[in-house]
Amino acid sequence: MSKKFGRVHVIVMDSAGIGEAPDANRFFNQKTPDTGSNTIGHISEKVGLEVPNFQKLGLGNITPLKTVAPTDSPKGYTTKLQEVSEGKDTMTGHWEIMGLDITNPFPVYPEGYPEELLVKIEEFSGRKVIREANKPYSGTAVIEDFGPRQMETGELIIYTSADPVLQIAAHEDVIPVDELMKICEYVRSITLVGSQWMVGRIIARPYVGTAGHFERTANRRDFALAPFGKTVLNYLDEAGFPVISVGKIHDIYDGQGINKDMGHNLNDMDGVDRMLKAMTLPDFNEGLLFVNLVDFDAKYGHRRNPEGYRDAIQDLDGRLPEIMEAMREDDLLMITADHGNDPTFVGTDHTREYIPLVTFSKSFKTPKPLPIGHFADISATIAENFGVQKGEIGESFLDELV
Repeated sequence: MSKKFGRVHVIVMDSAGIGEAPDANRFFNQKTPDTGSNTIGHISEKVGLEVPNFQKLGLGNITPLKTVAPTDSPKGYTTKLQEVSEGKDTMTGHWEIMGLDITNPFPVYPEGYPEELLVKIEEFSGRKVIREANKPYSGTAVIEDFGPRQMETGELIIYTSADPVLQIAAHEDVIPVDELMKICEYVRSITLVGSQWMVGRIIARPYVGTAGHFERTANRRDFALAPFGKTVLNYLDEAGFPVISVGKIHDIYDGQGINKDMGHNLNDMDGVDRMLKAMTLPDFNEGLLFVNLVDFDAKYGHRRNPEGYRDAIQDLDGRLPEIMEAMREDDLLMITADHGNDPTFVGTDHTREYIPLVTFSKSFKTPKPLPIGHFADISATIAENFGVQKGEIGESFLDELV
């Protein structure tokens, strides 16, 4: 079959959910169910949201938003998508977007990591682990609380969250980045599927500064488990199509199915710059460009900062004309999310929400709203467009895009 679109560009606004999922009552933030969460909706309602370009594309047509009006003539097809998998974390959301159904949630460690695991890390690294930090912790709070001690002792700050992650924070002047990465690689090797302690992601969290003025750096790296099965990324790669990643996409899929990586973002606007650079690559005439913008989640959702989250959405909105101008006539842009993280909600965890889907192509004639679907419909549509196998789940909406 002939392709409807030559290139597909997918942007994940990490955590930008758009209203509680039907099963939100089964997922919790500090013992409070996620019922009532609405990341974009509450930002719009409580601190205002001015996104003229998203509005023209039809963001306000997906669901009522207080400060983003619907439009009678949207430039893009829009809808919201529901998660099938058991989880509300980064890996579950991204893996499902590319066609996997995660039926067993990743284990979490609400009481911190077992002593036996900490001892193994100490034996490998030659450094002690600060036991008091070994629990669910805010990433900024944990370095404020234990950063001064680490600078004196050289111990490791190991902590977790409500997500399936083991995070190791280290001051770059005390534990060099290369050493931290080697430690994280070791921890990854002993926490794989089938191990005594399976962990979804090992995250290196370098920081700099002095007490009271610590700041995490862009040298973060995620060491994720490999996907539990083949995704549409694999099928595209095997068929010879370019599959280009920007931001932490490469880490989330452990590089599986990705044949060119544009590197990690310094921040979300740097991620947009890397995306625009990828769009001009001379050998990128067809295939997939897959982008993650993580600041929405890491800097504003988890820190419960609705004003910062609003500003980040507005910053991306300001770059949309540049992105659309760089698109070819037969390019397709899909902007979505991977879960929610309502900055006005209780706790600091992700929230179980629908995700938005906003699309654009210069070839669109009269776009309209799409039916409510599921995360994996994105990859099913990509798969049908390029004539490759789809994932375990997902239904294509390619025929609707005219």
